Amino acid sequence: MRRAIELAAWHRTHPNPRVGAVVVDPSGEVIGEGAHEGFGLTHAEVNALAQAGEGAAGSTLYVTLEPCSHEGKTPPCAKAVVESRVSRVVIGAIDPDPRVSGSGVTQLTTAGIAVETGVLADEAEAVDAAYFRHRRTGLPLVTLKMAMTVDGAVAALDDSSQWITSAEARRDTHQLRSAMDAVVIGAGTLRKDDPLLTARHDEGAHQPVPVIVTGRQTLPVESRIWQRSPLVISTRSLGVPSGEVVVVEGHDDWPDPEATARGLAERGLLDVLLEGGPALAGAWWRSGIVTRGVTYVGARVGGGQGVSPLGGDFATMAESRPVSIRDVRMIGPDIRIEFE
Repeated sequence: MRRAIELAAWHRTHPNPRVGAVVVDPSGEVIGEGAHEGFGLTHAEVNALAQAGEGAAGSTLYVTLEPCSHEGKTPPCAKAVVESRVSRVVIGAIDPDPRVSGSGVTQLTTAGIAVETGVLADEAEAVDAAYFRHRRTGLPLVTLKMAMTVDGAVAALDDSSQWITSAEARRDTHQLRSAMDAVVIGAGTLRKDDPLLTARHDEGAHQPVPVIVTGRQTLPVESRIWQRSPLVISTRSLGVPSGEVVVVEGHDDWPDPEATARGLAERGLLDVLLEGGPALAGAWWRSGIVTRGVTYVGARVGGGQGVSPLGGDFATMAESRPVSIRDVRMIGPDIRIEFE
């Protein structure tokens, strides 16, 4: 199962799940491995069983996620597993998708195949946490990224922020972007920084979809972001130089965070990186849709009142939310903190 999880982790499959599979013959030898390598492509179980060939009969199939039981871009995997004549299937996590959940297992057991579930289930879910969150809630997994001084400022009062963190931390940020389906900023950040929102740590790195959330003000037509055909989220129809405008519900001409997040998920963007600025980051944080965070603390002290990472008021401790610190490490001279 650990090998199946390892196989799943390398591929970009959203809105489909990342899945890995391994076929082991009765002597304990691995005779087939496979992963779901991309949306619309053959699923992991079918790839592993094809590699195993006739040896699959009487063998054990290990798969990170319950085999699908419905017709989608490809035929149902549960049927292919039954036809392979494996004698046993070991499953990491049950698929939370209501079209599948439990029915894949039922098809296998009805065909006389022994099934074991829940093996390394937490690790199997963690390999694609965004998929599980979306299928359970309809929302993407939103990761808030912040870079601040030791004394908690993301910029000086003149809005200067380059560079709070080191080149090593900025490279890590690009790696984080590359792991995402989309990167979200507000119109204020677009006007101030004119970012491309690309991942530039490695040639050939995956490039997330750029997303601009805007209110009533006009977007600058000379911005570099139009080279990348972004998604623009607004409460009204807009004319933009390139890309697509997605109209969502909002308040005072500002798109509602949850409606925005659902709109992104509907387009298959399940892993979303929120880069702010402070007004947007604060609004999304207070909406409760942020589920993870990565904070880079630069080896620098502002020494006075600057710009806070989250806009809005922090009036009382009762408004704060506890988080779980998942990882703390040095990145060059800086500190990287990951929390949920």
